[in-house]
Amino acid sequence: MVAVPRVVIAAPGSGHGKTTVATGLLAAYAARGLTVAGFKVGPDYIDPGYHTLAAGRPGRNLDPVLVGEDLIGPLFAHGVTGAALAVVEGVMGLYDGRVGAGDLGSTAQVAALLDAPVLLVVDASGQARSIAALVHGFRSFGRVRIAGVILNRVGSDRHAEVLRDGCDEVGVPVLGVLRRHPAVAAPARHLGLVPVVERAAEATASVVALAELVRDGIDLDTVAALARTAPDLPVEPWSPQRAVAVAGRTPGERPVVAVAGGPAFSFGYPETAELLAAAGAEVRTVDPLRDERLPERTRALVVGGGFPEVYAAELAANAALRAEVAALARSGAVVAAECAGLLWLCRTLDGAPMCGVLPADARMTPWLRLGYRDAVALTGSVLAPEGARLTGHEFHRTEVTPRAGDTGVGSTVTEGAGAAAPTGPTGPAWGWRGAAPEGFVTGRVHASYLHLHWAARPQIAAGLVAAANPQRPAAG
Repeated sequence: MVAVPRVVIAAPGSGHGKTTVATGLLAAYAARGLTVAGFKVGPDYIDPGYHTLAAGRPGRNLDPVLVGEDLIGPLFAHGVTGAALAVVEGVMGLYDGRVGAGDLGSTAQVAALLDAPVLLVVDASGQARSIAALVHGFRSFGRVRIAGVILNRVGSDRHAEVLRDGCDEVGVPVLGVLRRHPAVAAPARHLGLVPVVERAAEATASVVALAELVRDGIDLDTVAALARTAPDLPVEPWSPQRAVAVAGRTPGERPVVAVAGGPAFSFGYPETAELLAAAGAEVRTVDPLRDERLPERTRALVVGGGFPEVYAAELAANAALRAEVAALARSGAVVAAECAGLLWLCRTLDGAPMCGVLPADARMTPWLRLGYRDAVALTGSVLAPEGARLTGHEFHRTEVTPRAGDTGVGSTVTEGAGAAAPTGPTGPAWGWRGAAPEGFVTGRVHASYLHLHWAARPQIAAGLVAAANPQRPAAG
């Protein structure tokens, strides 16, 4: 059983202020000396960074589409270990989830799975008594318990009074009123907010301002009391050690697995590193914008998502590290890359030389490719055997040419890092309905646009570490 007070922050749609309220609550409670834990519904990587900054512990994701609804409770229990209160930030509108799949992946589904009260954040600019109809509709539509409303972007005391009267008409209490406060807004660009790691000083100042805004505008004691109405959850916390044990951890040495980080590669789930460590790896971080060498004794490399397109010139300038990555791939070591990692492994990105591991070139486009993908592995790899089916998420404004490897075509590369990458056949990584094959599998390199949550498939970590264990030349 897990007995941790919890509350879900939801909204009628995107842009109403969920991140403002969730981050501000975490920071305000932390300032009171409370140990808090933050969560984000869905595959978003950026908001959890702000939760991490506010709470002082890793922000985590709860995504029923990527991990299955049976893992939501256990992953939540794992993430709240040692915490006195949890704040779960929703995704989009309260009832928005995977298109065409009802509640699946929605904030409402996660709130129901966690049996948690919901606070509805409403952008009140441009409306008055009509808020009553909106709140009434959201409360009566689904199966979640809307415990109160937080009014955001309120213009005046009189505006707040009219809004409160409207909410009183439908019997939903107003738990907070936040005035328009542009000073706490975080900058955004082509994929959403700018991540914390790229603006540490400014983000810290924003979180402090959010804590003050929430402290002054929201009834923290009442919100905490509502969080305590959530009943005990009858679940056992997820354990990375148990997960990889079931998946088949292979005993052996502790190989060094380098995981890319820093401003260019800031997208990743905490569970990835936890699973690698549980599988027996010594997990080390490498920042491709700063580090000219891979960590000593590196036998595998994991490169997640991020914004290499923003830092293409800096990545290109780090020729020493690009050469090491190409050499690691040639040695037969495992290299697992998704989205940003795929771009970094290409020959070029917007004309700038990259690692040259893949026979492909990448560039920015005006088009956003976004959504869950039910994928099948078209070429066997350490990540998945041929024919394996799993669900991932695609989110990018770039394209790679060619889009995928072509089985039987040699993949010798002489550009990028200045040395040939693995030779031999290069196959496509994934296929899914309505799209051409995508990604590359060559040697022990697996690179694609598809983001995966390894908690749903712990055998990825177990297999990667096992593959890194046999004696083979190590970087450094």
